Amino acid sequence: MDTHVWLAYVATAIVFSLAPGSGTVNSISNGLSYGTRKSLAAIAGLQIGLAIHIVLVGAGIGALVAQSALAFTLIKWVGAVYLVWLGIQKWRDRSSLMAESATQNQRAGTLLRKAVLINLTNPKSIVFLVALFPQFLDPTGDQLTQLLVLGITTVTIDAFVMLGYTSLASQMGRFIRSDRIMRKINRVFGTMFMGCGALLAAAKA
Repeated sequence: MDTHVWLAYVATAIVFSLAPGSGTVNSISNGLSYGTRKSLAAIAGLQIGLAIHIVLVGAGIGALVAQSALAFTLIKWVGAVYLVWLGIQKWRDRSSLMAESATQNQRAGTLLRKAVLINLTNPKSIVFLVALFPQFLDPTGDQLTQLLVLGITTVTIDAFVMLGYTSLASQMGRFIRSDRIMRKINRVFGTMFMGCGALLAAAKA
């Protein structure tokens, strides 16, 4: 892959990652609630979900999902329901800012699993990657190597962007000293999760 083509893809991938979505909402919410270090598991989960999408696209399954109205609709509604459920859970969150460390440690696996599902149940990512990858692939070159380069680039950029969102939110969280304010923030993000679910439900292949 030529350097100028790769740089063009880097710019495109940065825009893709910066665009607000359920992953962004999840990262900011976790940064406010748990801080940067404890949110790393969720960032890793988002990248696992994204990596699975990239593998599916590389294997040709992504094209099938993009072309199959039934497959797209099924994944779309699973994702929409899951995001709405996350929103309801966030609305009902009564956790204190002074949560015990043992409870925080137990959340790492849960944060990772939730984040994986957030990306996995978003078929728009697959459709986007199916449309995007061919624009940067050289049909005369080694397809596997090029897909690996694009995939690693995508995951790396998204990880740094989500880390940035999480870190900024964590810094904001240091100025929040009231459980009442934290509950209001949880409701804001709960509403945002449900909004993402509604947008996903309205999405068309």
